[in-house]
Amino acid sequence: MKLKTIILLTALVFSTAALAQKNKVVGPLADDNGVVDNTGDSISKANTARPVPGLSRKGSNPVAFYIGDSTMRNGTLGNGNNGQWGWGFFADKYFDSDKITVENQALGGMSTRTFYNKLWPDIREALKPGDWVIVSLGHNDNGPYDSGRARACIPGTGNETLDVTIKETGDKETVYTYGGYMRKYISEIRAAGANPVLMSLTPRNAYDEQGKAVRKKQTEWLKQIAAEEKVPFIDLNEISGQKLDSYSTWKKQYMFYKDKIHTSRFGAEMNARSAAEGIAQSTDPALAPLQAMMKDVALPVEKVKRQDGKPVVFITGDSTVKNQDKKEDGMWGWGSQAYTVFDADKIVVANCAKAGRSTRSFLNEGRWEKVYNSLQPGDYVIIEFGHNDQAPTDKKPYRGTIRDSKDTCKVYKMEGTGKYELVYSFGWYLKKFIDDVREKGATPILVSLTPRNRWKDGKIERRMTDLGKWYRDVAAETGVEFIDLHNVAADYYDGIGEEATKEYFMPDRTHTAKKGAQQNAQSLAKALKDANSSLAKYLK
Repeated sequence: MKLKTIILLTALVFSTAALAQKNKVVGPLADDNGVVDNTGDSISKANTARPVPGLSRKGSNPVAFYIGDSTMRNGTLGNGNNGQWGWGFFADKYFDSDKITVENQALGGMSTRTFYNKLWPDIREALKPGDWVIVSLGHNDNGPYDSGRARACIPGTGNETLDVTIKETGDKETVYTYGGYMRKYISEIRAAGANPVLMSLTPRNAYDEQGKAVRKKQTEWLKQIAAEEKVPFIDLNEISGQKLDSYSTWKKQYMFYKDKIHTSRFGAEMNARSAAEGIAQSTDPALAPLQAMMKDVALPVEKVKRQDGKPVVFITGDSTVKNQDKKEDGMWGWGSQAYTVFDADKIVVANCAKAGRSTRSFLNEGRWEKVYNSLQPGDYVIIEFGHNDQAPTDKKPYRGTIRDSKDTCKVYKMEGTGKYELVYSFGWYLKKFIDDVREKGATPILVSLTPRNRWKDGKIERRMTDLGKWYRDVAAETGVEFIDLHNVAADYYDGIGEEATKEYFMPDRTHTAKKGAQQNAQSLAKALKDANSSLAKYLK
């Protein structure tokens, strides 16, 4: 055999062996999401709603590009019209827009591989020195390598590759490992003078035998790549996972909506805060410039002057609880007179109520969050709403709730703003408050709303068929202490008669004068004693 022929044959043997070795890769990850997300199949439509990469830039300020999938940006429009929210929608809340702008460049249905091939090029072209790119991908890295949506990466962090021909299109492509794609992102981000940050995935609504949220396997892969490439790593999966682990089973469920991976607004806001906390609390010096551009990461709390050895009773409610509380002839809420019935030597009173609020608006405005974050074991929370929950659901001031005590909800489009919201029932909001208080080791006290000065057949109005019933339904379901201020106060007014009652109320028949506020506080004290409430021991 001629030498040239031997050399060619030898080369062919080695080439074939190398190709065979190259193709010896493990199978793709199984789809544990159980969800078909078709958003990525209509990229041209989705791009009408996604921000143009870099368009938000202000002068020479940097841009933070967030890249991910439907857990970061849900739906084609990403506006919550399906009741699901991606956490990237709330990411900009934690950054000073005068220093840096945030662009949620995520898209549902994208895998690490398909995002790199289809969406990354435009973002890469928009990068400038000093920008930041937060990479959180991996939920969709499953399915066939070479057919269908063809979005699977090779599991792991090795250097294996696989040459495939997409069956439906005939397109040829080299598939890399999960870690291989991450290295590509990192290299190209750095080449543009920008800063890469790797972030682990959001947890799913799935739990192990100990009831703990299942941690995603991509976390360890990302840790490895981050260490090798000396890139900041934020373990969002762990931070949010620990929060889920601390929640009740009921609360864990409403963090998600419709399935076990996509979040409701509550879950999305929780993940967004976790991501921000992870960045802000990192000790990696490479993140110092980004940390300097953050804001509002500290938990908002009520300004309460705690006193050693004394619990705090937080009072939540509407204008019947907290009003103007200033002029002698003005409107007063009974919370302003709580000092007349509670013993200041035993307990601290914090009146956190706000006029015009319903359970829903009190929550949406962040007022409940302040109370929740301020709670310590041994505290009490009085919960008294209802007067404003009967307002229209989708019209200003956007405070109406669904008229029911059952756990029901519906997506509404807000008139005037075009924004979408998943609105729940009156009973659901009460149950959320109760559950949150118990989570903190404090005691919730459900208090029925004050009566209005409306009379029929010589008796003051009693709200027993709607709000009164829903209060009792919630109390029966949750076992919460229920204090029937409504009927105790109504009994008092029945006793003095309609004419005498007038001086206790303002002309609008709902809000109380100072005398009425004082009497309602007295009625609350009586109701607490009648019910043998644990809060009664703190009364004068």
